[in-house]
Parts: sequence; structure tokens; C-alpha cells
Amino acid sequence: MGLSPELLKGIEDLGFVTPTPIQEKVAPVILTTERDLVGLAQTGTGKTAAFGLPVLEMIDTSDKTVQSLVLAPTRELCMQITKDLESFSKYKAEIKIAAVYGGAPIEQQIKKLKNGVRIIVATPGRMLDILNRKAVKLNKLKVLVLDEADEMLNMGFREELDKILETTPSTKRTLLFSATMPKEVARIAKNYMNDPVKITVGDQNSGAENIRHIYYQVHAKDRYLALKRIMDYNTDIYGIVFCRTRRETKEIADKLIKDGYNADALHGDLSQSQRDRVMKRFREKNLQMLVATDVAARGIDVNDITHVINYNLPEELSTYTHRSGRTGRAGKSGVSIAIVNFREKSKIPQIEKIIGKKFEKKLVPGGEEICRKQLFRLIDKMEKAEVDEEQIEPFMETVNKKLAWLSKEDIIKKFVSLEFNRFLEYYRDAPDLNSNTEKATERKKRSRDRKKREGFARVFINIGKKDKIAPGNIIGLVNDSTGNRDIAIGDIDIKGSFSFFDVDPFYVDEVVNSFGNTRFKGKKVIVEIAEKDVGGRKKGKRKKVKR
Repeated sequence: MGLSPELLKGIEDLGFVTPTPIQEKVAPVILTTERDLVGLAQTGTGKTAAFGLPVLEMIDTSDKTVQSLVLAPTRELCMQITKDLESFSKYKAEIKIAAVYGGAPIEQQIKKLKNGVRIIVATPGRMLDILNRKAVKLNKLKVLVLDEADEMLNMGFREELDKILETTPSTKRTLLFSATMPKEVARIAKNYMNDPVKITVGDQNSGAENIRHIYYQVHAKDRYLALKRIMDYNTDIYGIVFCRTRRETKEIADKLIKDGYNADALHGDLSQSQRDRVMKRFREKNLQMLVATDVAARGIDVNDITHVINYNLPEELSTYTHRSGRTGRAGKSGVSIAIVNFREKSKIPQIEKIIGKKFEKKLVPGGEEICRKQLFRLIDKMEKAEVDEEQIEPFMETVNKKLAWLSKEDIIKKFVSLEFNRFLEYYRDAPDLNSNTEKATERKKRSRDRKKREGFARVFINIGKKDKIAPGNIIGLVNDSTGNRDIAIGDIDIKGSFSFFDVDPFYVDEVVNSFGNTRFKGKKVIVEIAEKDVGGRKKGKRKKVKR
């Protein structure tokens, strides 16, 4: 790629071996031509190195003026870019780099600038403030980089960008990088760039190929319950929960912490030291879930994030691309989840058009599913636990004596209960969030089905109110037992110790014969055809059938 030995050594220390597609395409153009450049690629594809390495390579160390300016939307991203550039130029100590952003004392930043820097990495608001104070000159600027240009405009930095760009020399080169290309970004390219080379990695505005997109539909009041179930079901989750407002971010984080989850909030009301502390815990995986606003999350550069959860869909649907781009980085797979209510469901097809991928609609996991998943995780953890024989041996005699009265089966039960009781207790009799979300749709469907058919067949089932069964549970039992989700189910009548439900006559034998080994909360389920009287009206009495 035409890089100096010093830069290559710095890259080698970071463990980089092969350039990413954006780096392979962009770096040679910057190094071998004098043209402006527009680079379109998703978050996490290596854009910082794509522009950072050639910018560092082009620095004239004999010239102590500011030669490059990198503008980024947030202080988090500003600090991350600075850190990366410093790592790349580890063996080029003469290249001085300064980070300039809001939320930190401006006097200290100005002092550093006056000591002489070659590269400034800045947020637009703070950079304009410093220019207005005449604390730095950009008259010899050679390269201007606009990173995450679409996000800077989404955050309302249009006026600041225009004013900064007007102060820079016309002879400079402009390198613009963005995940999407809205009209405002195209305007900047047209007004401030000279016949730029356009390089696109992947489809423009699209989502990364290695990210799955899933949505769960719930009532707005059940959104937090759904979030907890998603987190509990995905036992090794390490991710970000996106909220729209600072207040909501803090509320959700506080609730999660109160409910025993390893979570914390990242939003604009935090001081820089607080933000640094939260991000340090998250990067070191001492924090499992980060609850953040879109603005606060910009610049989070963590490759191992498994899930992104949209607690609310963003106001600007194109922002979904940035959110989902927090996962599936560095070639790894990831999952982006959206929790939507009825009114938001119409936004899913719009986002699908933006990202060029389809969402999978999934049912919010039930209590039994979650407990099973957590139990298997516990058993796997126990199986893989390393035993230090030397350390544990002195205590084994005492342990064996203490547990001698228990059988092997009892020890296993007690061990599992000790670690697992919280989940069992919490999810005991947990409501079916999915049945609640689709009641209206289900009622309409049943009404249409009744009009289409002359009548339903009535079926008896030996579980009722005392078993804490709900209509959604009966529908689920039929779906799971038959493996057929197209069976129309009509009225459901739940009694004390048994229930009746109506089934499409065409499927009644399939339903009855499928329940051979089915259990509900440990109880064997018996399903039989109910008896009809001569007039065809269904009675609350079952009829024995041979199976």
C-alpha cells in the first residue's frame, strides 16, 4: 500500500495483517493521486485506517503547522480516532496529534495546539469555537477529513461545517466518509469538493451482510418486559440497547440495574470522566449491556458486540444503519433486534428498503424457553469449569463429609436450584407477551374464519384455570404439538379444571392425535373431541375416542 516502515511496524504491533476492502481501495487513491474522495462504507469496516494511514504518511515532519484536520460528530469518536492515529504512528513520535472536543476544558486544548500539532481531530462545535478565538490557523491545511458526515448532519452540524469549510484553503484535499449518502451529504460534496473519486464498499446505504435483523412486536407497555426476556434468552449477550432520549436511557439502565442486570447508561448528561469510566468497563467486558442514545454511542469501536437492541426505532430511519453497524464488526456475525409496537410495525418495510435486507419476525420467548436456555448455559458452564486439584484437594474431605447424606441426584438438584431459582421464580406463570400483542389481529382472523366455514369442531383439553392456562398457551400447545401454525382456532372457553376450544373440522383429527406425549407444567395433556347434541350445538361434555 506504499506505507513507510515506521507505520507498518505500528500496524504490526496492533496485530493487523490484511487490509479491509475499504482500506485496500481508498489508501492507494489518497497516496497516489491529488483528488478529493468520497468513501461510502458501513460502520466497523475500517474507515479510520483507510484515511488515517495515508494522512499520516503524507505529513511533512519538517513543517510544524497544522496539515490535516479530521472532523467527527462526537467526542467519543473524536477520541477513538485520535487514539487510533497515535497507535498507527507509534514509531513516528514527531507527528503530534491533538483531540479537540466539547465537555473538556478548552484552555488546555488551546495550550496543546499552541505547542505545535500536525493533525487535529475535532468535533465541529468545539473546532468552530477555537477558530473564532483565533487559537489556530488552518491556512496551510493540506487534507480535510469529514468522518461520519451523514451523522454530523443528522446531529445538526450543518452551519458549523459550512463555516469551518469556508475558513480552509481552496488548495486542500477533502476526504469525505459516510455510511449513507443523503441529500445534505451530497450537497457538501457538490459545494466543497472538486470532482471527487467515489468509492463504495458494499451496497450504498445497506446493512452489513453478516448481521441478522429480527423484530419482536409487543404492546408499548410490555416493551421493557420484552427487553428483559430477550436478554435472558440470549445467555451470552454483550451489547448495546438504543433509546431515543437521555431520560429514557437513564430510566431503562436504572431498571435493569435494579433487576440484577450488569448494565449502565451512556448519554450526553454524563461528564467526560463518567463517560470514560462507563466505556472502560464496557470495553473490558466488565459491563454486559450498555444503554445509550444515538449521539452518545457514536464512536464506540468494540469488535465483539453480539447484539444491538433497538428499544425504540430511531426517528430518522436511516440511523438504524448506524445502530446495527455497532455489531457484526471485523468480520464477525451479529444480531440487530427491534422491539416494535403496532404503530411502529409499518416502519419495518421502510428500514428493509434502506438496508436491503429482510427482518425475521420472532415471538418473544416464554418463561419455559428462557429457563431451559439458562439451565443449559449453567450446565455447560459447570462442565467446562477448570478444577485445580492441588487447590481444591485439602477441602474435599470436609465437603464429602458434609454432603455424604445426599444422593448424587439430590446434590445436582440443589446445585441447580442454588444457581437457578431466581429465573424459575421470576418466570413462574409469566404471561405470554405474544398472545397479548396479537389479540386484535387474532380476533379478526377468527371472525373471518368463522364466516368462511359452516362451523368448528369443539375439542376438550384437561387443563384449565387451576393450571393457570391462558388462551395463548392453548394456541401454542396446538402449534407445537402439530407443528402446523395454519390451523384455525376459534373460541376458547377456559373452565376450572378443563377447557374447550374450537378447531377447523378439517384438522380436528390431526390436533387430537398429536397430543400423545405433550405436557403442560409437568401435567400430561389429554385432548379429545367434545360431544355435540342433535341440533349441532356444542356441549360442555367430552366424548371418548379411541386413539
